[in-house]
Amino acid sequence: MLLGTALIFNFSVLKIQAQNLPSQSLDSVTITSTRIDIPFKENSRTITVITAADIKNSAAVNVADLLQQFAGVDIRRRGTGGSQADLHIRGGGFDQTLLLIDGIKMDDSQTGHHTMNAALPIEVIERIEIIKGPAARIFGQNAFTGAINIVTKNQLSNTVSTNIETGSFGQLNASVTVGSELNNTSHLVHAGKVTSDGYRINSDYDNSNYFLKSVFNKNNQPIEMIATFFDRKFGAQNFYTTNPTFFEYEETQNSLVAFTTKFQSEKLKIQPRVYWKRNQDMFLLRRDDPTFFRNFHITHKVGAEANASYTSTAGVTGFGVDLSHISISSNNLGERKRFMANIFVEHLFKLANDKLDITPGVALTYFSDFNFHAFPGIDVGFQITKDLRTYGNLGYTYRIPTYTDLFYSDPATQGNPDLEPEEAFAQEIGIKYVTPIFSVSLAVFNRDATNLIDYIRPNVDDAVFTATNITEVNTKGFEFDAAYNFKLKGFTQSINFGYAYLDDNILDQNEDLSRYSLNTLRHQYTTRFSSQLSKNVRQNIVYKYAERTTGQTYNVWDASVFFQLKNVELSITASNIFDADYIETGFVPMPPSNVLFGLRYNFK
Repeated sequence: MLLGTALIFNFSVLKIQAQNLPSQSLDSVTITSTRIDIPFKENSRTITVITAADIKNSAAVNVADLLQQFAGVDIRRRGTGGSQADLHIRGGGFDQTLLLIDGIKMDDSQTGHHTMNAALPIEVIERIEIIKGPAARIFGQNAFTGAINIVTKNQLSNTVSTNIETGSFGQLNASVTVGSELNNTSHLVHAGKVTSDGYRINSDYDNSNYFLKSVFNKNNQPIEMIATFFDRKFGAQNFYTTNPTFFEYEETQNSLVAFTTKFQSEKLKIQPRVYWKRNQDMFLLRRDDPTFFRNFHITHKVGAEANASYTSTAGVTGFGVDLSHISISSNNLGERKRFMANIFVEHLFKLANDKLDITPGVALTYFSDFNFHAFPGIDVGFQITKDLRTYGNLGYTYRIPTYTDLFYSDPATQGNPDLEPEEAFAQEIGIKYVTPIFSVSLAVFNRDATNLIDYIRPNVDDAVFTATNITEVNTKGFEFDAAYNFKLKGFTQSINFGYAYLDDNILDQNEDLSRYSLNTLRHQYTTRFSSQLSKNVRQNIVYKYAERTTGQTYNVWDASVFFQLKNVELSITASNIFDADYIETGFVPMPPSNVLFGLRYNFK
C-alpha cells in the first residue's frame, strides 16, 4: 500500500499546480454506444471511458490486459497474449456480457468463451466504452450485466507505424499499421503476429490479427466498411480438465465484415448497417491425437439493423430495429438455426431547465426458439452543477442459453435442452463529478436474478457437471473510481484509482458443486500512476489487488517505461513484477514475472 500513500501525498502537494491544466479529451467525449448521442458528463448510467491516452499509459499490450485495470470488470485469463480470456462485469458470467465493435454486436451463439476473440489490436482503438449494469433495452439479450463497445480510430492520417516486441517465454510480437487519407476514401490497415513458446508445458501460441477500416465516397454519402480476421492457435493445457494425461489444444478463427452509412438532417439521424460475423472453434483433448476427442464448431451470424434518433420540442426519441439469422454446424452441438428480431424505443425528456433528464425505454425481442420477450427500463439523472451529477436507473434484463448450454456433451459436461432463459431485475444509483483536473464516481447496485445458468454436479463425488438453472441469486455491490491529473516540472502526470465490492449468495447454494460462479471477485482494487519524467521519457505503474469469493487473494504489479527519440519509441514492459502465484479461472496458473522489450518506428 506504499504506492497508495505516496499518491495521496502527491494529491495534496501538487493540487495548486493542477489548476492551470488544459482540458482533457474526456470532457468532449460523446457516448456512441446508444441510439441517442449523449455527452459523457450528461449520461445517466455508469459508463467508464478508456481514452486513447489511457491506452497508451496502460502498460498493456492487448485489450484483455487493458480491461483488467478497471474496477467492476473481471477478465479471467488463461495465460499471456490474450489467446483465451473470459469477460465478466459485476459478477456476471462470460455469457452475460456483450462486446461491440463500433456498435456491432459480437455475440456468439456457441459460447461466451469466444467473446474476447473479437477484441481488436490496441493500435486501431480510439477509445473503449464500458457500460455497466443491465443494457438489454439498448443492445438486446446478451447485455445481461453490461456491455463493452470498442470504438475504432477515425482520424486516418498518412502514416505507417511498425512495432516489434520480444521477451520472456520466447514472446515475439510484430505488427504494422498503415493510415491513408485520399481524396474520396480513407483506409486504416493493421496486420500483426503474436507468438510465444509458452511459460509452462503446452502453453505456446501463434496468433495472427488483421484489421481493415475503409471509408468510401467521403465527399457525398460516406460508406464505412470494417473487416477483421483473427486466427489463434494455442496449447490449452488444463484449460478445461485436470487430467495430467491430456494435452489439450485449441484453434479459433473470428471474422467480421460490416458496412455502415448515415443519413442525417437537422432533426433526424438514421444509421443503417449490414454485417456478417463468423466464428470457428476446433478443440482437441489430446493435441497429437485428433481421433481421441475433437470438437469442431462453425457459427455464422448475418444481420441487418437500422438505428435512428429524432429531435423534437418534446426531447429526443431513439429507435431501432435489428434482424439477424444465426446458424451453427458442429460435430457435438449439431446443426442449429435461430432467427432473432429486436425493436428498440427510448425517449429522452429534459425538465427543470434541462437539469433533470428522464429516459424510459423498452426492447422487444423475438427468438424463433424462445418466443417473445420484453426488456423495459428507465434512466433518471439530475445535473446538480456543471460538473456534478447524480443518477439512477433500473431495468429488466434477459439471456437465452447458448448452444453449449443446451446441447454440449462430453464425459465431464452435459448440456440441458430444457433450460429456461435467465432473467434479472437490476437497480442502480450513482453520483459523479467530472472536471479536466479531477473526476470521481460512486455507484451502488443490486441485481435480483432468476434461472441463472451454471454447470452443477449433484455431489462432490460426481464427475459430470450439468447445465442447470439456479433458482434465485441476489448480487449487490458498489464501485468507486477516481482520477487526478496534475503538473510536475511542466509535465502532465495522472493517477487513477478504482475499487469494486461484490456480494452474492451463490456460495450458499452451490458450494463445492459449481464450475463457474464461485470465482467472482468480492474485492477488486486497481491503481495506475502515469508519469512524464522528461520530454522523452514516461513511465506507468499498475497495481491490482483481487480477493475472490473462494477466499483466494493476490497482488499483481505491472510497469512500463517508454523512451521517445524522434520517430523511434523504445519500451520495456514488465508484468507480474513480484512473481505473484495466482489463478484467475479454472486450473491454469498465471505466468510468473516476465518482461517485453519493444521498438516502434513511425514513418511520417
